[in-house]
Amino acid sequence: MNLSIRHEDKEGFSILFLEGEIDAYTAPKLREALIPLAERPGQQITVDLSEVGYIDSTGLGIFIGALKATHSHNGTLKLTGMSERVQRLFTITGLDEVIAIEKVEEEEMK
Repeated sequence: MNLSIRHEDKEGFSILFLEGEIDAYTAPKLREALIPLAERPGQQITVDLSEVGYIDSTGLGIFIGALKATHSHNGTLKLTGMSERVQRLFTITGLDEVIAIEKVEEEEMK
């Protein structure tokens, strides 16, 4: 499976819409899109994962790197739209304690 990335940029605010799987094969593409944004001073980034069905440890590493970059450049990183499967991965690894995750209300999903 591939990963497609759509980027919407507004002044100081970026949204990345991801679709597909994030694994060792597709992670470099995510890194190329996300890390430069995270290194912009004061950048607020939201990553929409509603169309992502799978993330492996390589993908998690990209998000950790982006989080560190946003913090060191006074920016923010927020993840949203996670499926239960992806959310469970962040919970098991404890990353839900360090990365801002916006939960989608079940009513919105219907």
